[in-house]
Amino acid sequence: MNDQNGYDIEDLATGMSATFAKTITEADIVLFAAASGDNNAMHINEEFAQTTQFKGRIAHGMLTASVISAAIAGRLPGPGTVYLGQNLRFRAPVRPGDTVHATVTVRDVLADKGRVTLDTVCTVGGKVVIDGDAIVMPTSRTRRS
Repeated sequence: MNDQNGYDIEDLATGMSATFAKTITEADIVLFAAASGDNNAMHINEEFAQTTQFKGRIAHGMLTASVISAAIAGRLPGPGTVYLGQNLRFRAPVRPGDTVHATVTVRDVLADKGRVTLDTVCTVGGKVVIDGDAIVMPTSRTRRS
């Protein structure tokens, strides 16, 4: 691990895994809508959302997916990691008050390219709500030298 508590690419191995959990609050949804400009009534208007297939408000998909970013930046590989790409599949809705658990698992370490592929999954109550994969560029002892 480097001095900021992250893993350098030289320390990563296939199968390593870490999880970050966050409860999605009303404030998170309102602030995300303001920051992103995504004011879809599905997210901010309970009366409207009751008329949809979800029978109530749901969190923005990208807000939920941002918990993956927190897992990458704060847990594995950790501070200093550069996010290069992410594929997402939205499997189920997340509601205000749900706790999202984002787990990232090292699938492949491409040391010669300075890249790592991660499997990414978000769950709520054990149910998969998002899955996908990410490509990141972790810190490296050799690039610091």
